Amino acid sequence: MKNILSMSQLSNQDVQNFINSALEFKNGRTSDIGKNKFAVNMFFENSTRTKSSFQVAEMKLGMQQIVFDAGKSSTKKGESLYDTCRTLESVGANLAVIRHSQDEYYQELLNKNFNIPLINAGDGAGQHPSQSLLDLMTIQEHFHRLDGLKVAIIGDLSHSRVAHSDAEILTQLGSQVYFGGLQAWYTSEFQAIGPHKTVDELCKEMDVVMLLRVQHERLSQEENAEFSKEKYFEQYGLDMRRVNLMKENAMIMHPAPVNRGAEIADEVVECDKSYIFKQMVNGTFIRMAMIEAVLKGE
Repeated sequence: MKNILSMSQLSNQDVQNFINSALEFKNGRTSDIGKNKFAVNMFFENSTRTKSSFQVAEMKLGMQQIVFDAGKSSTKKGESLYDTCRTLESVGANLAVIRHSQDEYYQELLNKNFNIPLINAGDGAGQHPSQSLLDLMTIQEHFHRLDGLKVAIIGDLSHSRVAHSDAEILTQLGSQVYFGGLQAWYTSEFQAIGPHKTVDELCKEMDVVMLLRVQHERLSQEENAEFSKEKYFEQYGLDMRRVNLMKENAMIMHPAPVNRGAEIADEVVECDKSYIFKQMVNGTFIRMAMIEAVLKGE
């Protein structure tokens, strides 16, 4: 496994191997597989959690980092993504972690002479494999299984790479996936996976309630002008009233950043059922497992 680009490339056993490896790291296993190797994190979209946890994961594995600032790179002079990546490979990078606004940006690299391992840290509204794997790890830690669970994904489905990645792999692993949020975001892709229900209905029935923020940067000016945070929260947001409808053992998840008062109430973010910050903890360990795997070629 030289590259990790999409959840569709992973088998159920691949997923379990990543989770097992990440749990070993969480329980104290160490590795110096990255010693004397260089990583470059190329983020062309803003990021806090994903970028910082990849940085920490790389350092824990002994890697050094090549500092890359997309806003000050030669891409601003018209250099292609491929030429930028080949340049960084030429100066000594052994691993590239890339987030880009273009869906499947990596096809440009795979079809040319780019030879170092690549991990997709998010492509447009396409896929986000490291987030999906840390979500699966967090769910398995809690329920000790991934099959037979009922999982709701609520929010801006059509613009979310997390929604695409998680819905696909959870179904493959045997969970039942349901959806909530604006009907307009419940596109044919999601209709083929599971039903759409009200947030109250989902809170009563689900084992996992996963919230997504509204991605205003991907909405049109007209859509943003018509959006009301208060109305959205009233209809689709998770407040303590809805939390109290949930099963005793149910989980609340969110890939973050959270928009408090839009899709989630302030007091819900760190309530007893919330696993939002536990997801972030697991993010470092699952990314260590991913980096180790591509450096080994496994």
